[in-house]
Amino acid sequence: MYMRILQLFLFLVFPFSLLAQDNLIINTANRQTQSLNGKWHYIIDPYETGFYNYRFKEKNADDPEAYWNNPVIKNASDRKEHGYSDNYTLNVPGDWNSQAEVFKYYEGTVWYQREFDVSSVAANNRYFLYFGAVNYEAQVYLNGEKLGMHKGGFTPFNFEIPKQLLKEKENFLVVKVDNKRHPDEIPTVNTDWWNYGGITRDVKLISTPETFVQQYAIQLKQEQDIEQAKKKKSFEISGNLKFNHSTSGSVNIQIPELKINKKLAIDGREVSFNLTARKLQLWSPEKPKLYDVQIVFEGNTLSDKIGFRKIEVSGKDILLNGEKLFLRGICLHEEIPQEARRAKNETDAAQLFGWVKDLNANMVRLAHYPHNEYMTRMADSLGVLVWSEIPVYWTINFKNDSVYQKAEKQLEEMIIRDRNKASVIIWSVGNETPVSEARTNFMHNLIKKTKVMDQTRLVSAALEVHYNREENFIDDPLGAYTDVVSVNEYLGWYGDLPGAKAQAKWGVAYDKPLLISETGAGAKGGYHGEKEQRWTEEFQEWYYEETIKMMQQMPENFSGMMPWILADFRSPKRNNPQFQDGWNRKGLIDDKGNKKKAFFTLKEYYENMETQYE
Repeated sequence: MYMRILQLFLFLVFPFSLLAQDNLIINTANRQTQSLNGKWHYIIDPYETGFYNYRFKEKNADDPEAYWNNPVIKNASDRKEHGYSDNYTLNVPGDWNSQAEVFKYYEGTVWYQREFDVSSVAANNRYFLYFGAVNYEAQVYLNGEKLGMHKGGFTPFNFEIPKQLLKEKENFLVVKVDNKRHPDEIPTVNTDWWNYGGITRDVKLISTPETFVQQYAIQLKQEQDIEQAKKKKSFEISGNLKFNHSTSGSVNIQIPELKINKKLAIDGREVSFNLTARKLQLWSPEKPKLYDVQIVFEGNTLSDKIGFRKIEVSGKDILLNGEKLFLRGICLHEEIPQEARRAKNETDAAQLFGWVKDLNANMVRLAHYPHNEYMTRMADSLGVLVWSEIPVYWTINFKNDSVYQKAEKQLEEMIIRDRNKASVIIWSVGNETPVSEARTNFMHNLIKKTKVMDQTRLVSAALEVHYNREENFIDDPLGAYTDVVSVNEYLGWYGDLPGAKAQAKWGVAYDKPLLISETGAGAKGGYHGEKEQRWTEEFQEWYYEETIKMMQQMPENFSGMMPWILADFRSPKRNNPQFQDGWNRKGLIDDKGNKKKAFFTLKEYYENMETQYE
C-alpha cells in the first residue's frame, strides 16, 4: 500500500519516476567506456552440451567442460572436448543469421567468447559489462564466474564486475546466447519477422567512480501552459537524477546556452528539481534544437544533448508545442534489406533515416520492438518523431503473471533508455492483440506502468477493428485507456481490391485522435504489369492511391498514418517462392535498395500534407 501511495505521489508531482530497473546505466555513449565490439569466437551448441551434463543437469561452476571455463591443458593425456578457435568467429555487434549460411535458420544456443585487457584496474572505480541487446536470453560469465542472466532481445542491460574478478590481462569473457522461441516469452513463438539471434548491439566495459549518476530524466514540465510559456518566453523544466546508491553532497545541472547552472543538495539516492529556462527554443521536426545538458558531480561531468518539447492530446487533436500535429509516418524494421541483416550502427541508421526524410515523413514507427539507440539519437538530431514499441505481439499468454512481468521489464528498459529523447512521443504497449478480458487487463496494466514512469509522452497500441461494409468501427476496449486510438488496416490487400477503399467509412467509439498505424500491400521490386495484377509495383501503387482517397474522408479526429512498411524485410512466414521467397514484400523499397512506384505516390501525398500544415 505504501508503495502504491508513493507511486501516486510521484505521478502527480513529477513527470518521471525512476523507481524501476534499479541498475541500468543510461547514456553510455558519453561515459568512460572500452569497446568490446569486434571478432568473437563462437561454438554452436544446439544440444546445450556446454551447459548441461549427460543427465541434463546444469554443470558445476568449475566443470572444465563447462563452456564458460578456460581450462589449461597441462599434459598430452588431458582430455578437453571443447574449445574456441580463430577459425570460428562472429562480428559483434551483429546477428549470427546473416554471417554464415549455417546460421541462416538457426534457433538455439551459441556460445560467444573473447578476451580483453584493461589498462589499469583502479581501486576506487566500479566496472560494468554493458550490452545494448542480445537476442533473446543471455547468460554472461567472466573468468569462470557467472555475472548474471537477461531475457529480452531488444533492450539494454549491464552487470557489475566484482573488483576481485577483473584482471588487467586476459579476461576471459563468455556469453551464452539462446534465441529459441517459447510460448511464455515476449515475443511469443509466432511473429512476422526474422528471429535474428546473437549479440546484436554494442558491448562495452564501463568504468565509473564509486558513486555516480546512473539515470536521469529531464524535460519540460508537463503541467505548464505551453502557449503562456511561449508568450512569456519562459519555460519550466523538471527532472530527476538517480545515483547508484544513497549519497550526500551536491550536484550541478548546467545548460550553458540557456545560462543555467543550478546546484542541488543530495540526501539519498534521488534528486528531483525544477528549472526556469528563458528564451528556450522548442524542439520540433522543423527545428530539432538540442541543448548541451551537463550533470556535474564530484568533479565528473556527464553530458547529453536534449531537446525540449511538449506533446499532448487536446480533444481529438495531437498537439506538439501547442500546435496541431499531423503525423506523416512510416513503419520500419531494424533491418538493412540489401544485406538481409539487423541494423546495428550509426551508418545503418543514416541509411534508414535518409529514406525516411526522402519520403517527406516526419514520423517513424519502430516496429515491433525497441530499435537500437543510434536510431533514436539520430531521430533527435534530424527532427523525426518516434513511436517506440515493446514486442507484445499477437497471441501471447495474457493470463500468465510471469509473462506480464517480462513484458513490464522490457517496457521499463525501453523507457529508461530513451526517455531523454525528444523525438520519442509515443510509447506503444503492443500490436494487434486479440480482445479478451485477460488481454485488456494485461495491456491496461502496462499503460498504467508507463504513465507512472513517464507522463511527458502519449501511450498507444495497435487496436482491433470490427470490419463491415457499412462502417469499420473501432471500439476495442483498450482504446478507453490509450491516449491515441491506433489501428492497422489492409482493406484492398486482404479481402477486396484497392478500388473499394475510397468508399470505406470509419467510426470510432472514443473522442481521441485516430492514427492508422499500418496500411500496405505487397509488391516485388521490378515486377510490372496491370494494376489489377497482384505483386506488381502497379498494384501497390494503386493501393496507395486508393488509400490516400480514403484518408481524405476519414473522421475529423484522423491525425496521421504510418504505412507498412519502409523496406522489404525477411520473414519465415512469407513462402510464395515466386514473389516472396522468405521476404515480406510490403516495403516501399525492395531488398536491393530500389524504390518502388508506391514510394513516390506516398512521397507526393506527404509533400502536399506538409504544405497544408505549414
